Amino acid sequence: QVQLVESGGGLVQAGGSLRLSCAASERTFSLYPIGWFRQAPGNEREFVAAISVSGGSTYYAHSVKGRFTISRDNAKKTAYLQMNSLKPEDTAVYYCAADPEGDYTNPTDYVSWGQGTQVTVSS
Repeated sequence: QVQLVESGGGLVQAGGSLRLSCAASERTFSLYPIGWFRQAPGNEREFVAAISVSGGSTYYAHSVKGRFTISRDNAKKTAYLQMNSLKPEDTAVYYCAADPEGDYTNPTDYVSWGQGTQVTVSS
C-alpha cells in the first residue's frame, strides 16, 4: 500500500474555502486512482470525490458537485481537494485513499488511507 498524509484542514466560516492536500511518499502514487472521503461523528464514512490515475476522469458526490474540485499532480505525488462555498454540513474528518479495488465511491474498496484532517465549518 501507499503511505498518504492529508493536510490543509482547519476552521472556516460558511461560504469560505479550504484546499486539502494528500501527499504520498512513494513514487508508485502515480499508479493509483485517488479518492476523498469524509466522516463526521456519528455518521458513516461517505464518498466525496475521486480521480483517475491520469486525472482525466473525476467523480463527485452530488452534495459537493459544483463546489469541490479534485485534482492531482503526479510529479509532486500529491492529490488535492479544493473546497469552495463550504457549508456547516461539510464539517468532518477528511481522508484521502488510494488504490480502489472496485467502485471508486465505496470506501470498503480502497486499500490505502491517510490519517485524516479535520475540517470544521462554522455557521
